[in-house]
Amino acid sequence: MIRGGSVAVVLGTRPEIVKLARVVRGLGEHGRLVYTGQHYDDTLSGSIFRGMNLPAPRLRLDGIGGMPRGRQIGAMISALCDAFTLDPPRAVVVQGDTNSTSAGAQAAQYCDIPVIHVEAGLRSRDRAMPEEINRQVVGVLAELHCAPTEVAAANLRAEGVPPSRIRVTGNTIVEAVTDSLPGHEESRAMLRRYGVPDDGFVLVTLHRPENTDDPHRLRLILDELERLGLPVLFPVHPRTLHRAEGFGLRRALAGLGAVDPVDHRAFLGLARHARLLVSDSGGVQEECTVLKKPLIVLRNSTERPEAVEAGFATLLRPGPDIGRVAREYIADATLAARLASRPSPYGDGRASERIVELALALAGRPARTPTPHTSPAHHGPSAAPPVAAAAHAVPPVASPVPSL
Repeated sequence: MIRGGSVAVVLGTRPEIVKLARVVRGLGEHGRLVYTGQHYDDTLSGSIFRGMNLPAPRLRLDGIGGMPRGRQIGAMISALCDAFTLDPPRAVVVQGDTNSTSAGAQAAQYCDIPVIHVEAGLRSRDRAMPEEINRQVVGVLAELHCAPTEVAAANLRAEGVPPSRIRVTGNTIVEAVTDSLPGHEESRAMLRRYGVPDDGFVLVTLHRPENTDDPHRLRLILDELERLGLPVLFPVHPRTLHRAEGFGLRRALAGLGAVDPVDHRAFLGLARHARLLVSDSGGVQEECTVLKKPLIVLRNSTERPEAVEAGFATLLRPGPDIGRVAREYIADATLAARLASRPSPYGDGRASERIVELALALAGRPARTPTPHTSPAHHGPSAAPPVAAAAHAVPPVASPVPSL
């Protein structure tokens, strides 16, 4: 029998909270919420817990946010190992590619607890991207890989992951958008609050180090946005604001409709009525396919080629092409209708349901017994028994998942 709190869901950032909300709710009493505090600003995390109707975390780590990456991951692993040793769950769910994802997976493995990786198999092939390293670390440790698309599943198979450990579930972003998207009247009230016209503004988000930590690159992006010819609304991430102030670019931000960060619901409401989205966010690359909005992705590389291949997104390195491509999108009177007819490549809105079923099945298996004379803390990735050995406990999921 699966006892209460058998499945620990480890998360630490706003995107993880948004994407795992239905999973947490679906697990109900069988789940336990563990919050690492990686996003320590309440505007980026605390309000999301409340807005997504999630229970208070059973465990919340303190002092993690703002640490350098290596120290942060190390501190999280130490604290999570302590917690999992005192009260071990039967399975640990992690999502995506954050420092919290890496730490949660490592702590679980070191404590002989099977890891379920949600949004598994994304690859940019860009090792300069911290998230890529996190993804690959978890790819080695996970017992069960919940791939959002067949492209992601193929990446895992190419790396030697046995097919028996992979399930194509779809991406939980589809239901996250459905759950959080405000109605048209509420969305239009947001437009009035921010003073932007329906279908007549550009919505921008920017936070990745490759863009914010280079003063030349950040200035170039801001200059190109200023010349678009439409109003720009720019909810500014704390990291971006800090860097802009340090580089003397605060005035340039102010001229671009800079506002405080908005919660997920408000962002979706604004995005629904924007003419164009410009972002370096991974989540926005997925959300644009559900909202049917064009997106310019300001990145060196992307781990989400599906949005580009489906025609919703264009990947651009910062430069003069930003303005040129943006103006082409803005001027294209038929673009909205074309995008509205295209299915999202991220599934049918049942990913969370599938992941809950898989997690409960894995948690219902007999607990693992550590090898005699070997401490669980010293087990390596090879210590995990293959999913194939207990395939009957993991319900099959159709592959590929039907598109919307």
